[in-house]
Amino acid sequence: MRTHSAAATAATSFADAPTLHPTGKTAAETLSDLANANAWMSLLNVQADPTYRAFIDEILDELRPAIDQVDPGMCYRAGWIFVTSPNAVTPFHIDHEHNFILQIRGPKRLYVWPHDDRAVVSERALEKFHDAHSRELVTWDDGFRARARVFDLVPGMGGYMPSTTGHMVENGPEPSITISFTYYTDSTRANELLYRGNARLRRLGLRPQPIGASPTRDRIKHAVLATAFGAQSAVKRALGKGVRDTGVRYAPTP
Repeated sequence: MRTHSAAATAATSFADAPTLHPTGKTAAETLSDLANANAWMSLLNVQADPTYRAFIDEILDELRPAIDQVDPGMCYRAGWIFVTSPNAVTPFHIDHEHNFILQIRGPKRLYVWPHDDRAVVSERALEKFHDAHSRELVTWDDGFRARARVFDLVPGMGGYMPSTTGHMVENGPEPSITISFTYYTDSTRANELLYRGNARLRRLGLRPQPIGASPTRDRIKHAVLATAFGAQSAVKRALGKGVRDTGVRYAPTP
């Protein structure tokens, strides 16, 4: 579970929101009086529950044929449930996963930016995010609003946020419930590897070309990095250290 109070804003650090704006309530207390809890709460990795896992598979299996035509290799499936008090905000941030959301209860406004808008999320921000799992350089500017696509969601409507797309959510005047269906693909894993490689090249004092500037260069770089990082992962496994494997069917649960 992850939670923060309604005092968080679009500019609040997404990573730090729970400590900067604690609710002081348990999950049960928040759910029992959501309209007055002044809270934002997410239930993480609900695919751990067999009922939710079947539901996640039902939705993603239906979507997969269309997704595979443009972005094959669906894996690392997961589900998230968001319960939100009136007027609470999901701070501006990015995620690794592709994300389909479905609005279940109440209205909310979803802001989504083009995944390649580098004025909103820079190359350096993506490098740090993929290499160190840090959103430190993913920061809010009120001027971003004019660059966003805005969706006013009500129950029965949904939205799609590609991997590493900047997004932010403002809840309406009623309690809200939303469920997310997330996954990785071959391209998300490849891009993560390329950005990790660029981050390490930059630490060596080099100035790597942006990902996507040269597909040929990216393919060569990916082949080299896959070999190098694959060898590192093999060593870590041999030493009993954890290795994040995004190629499995479901995201692991604690």
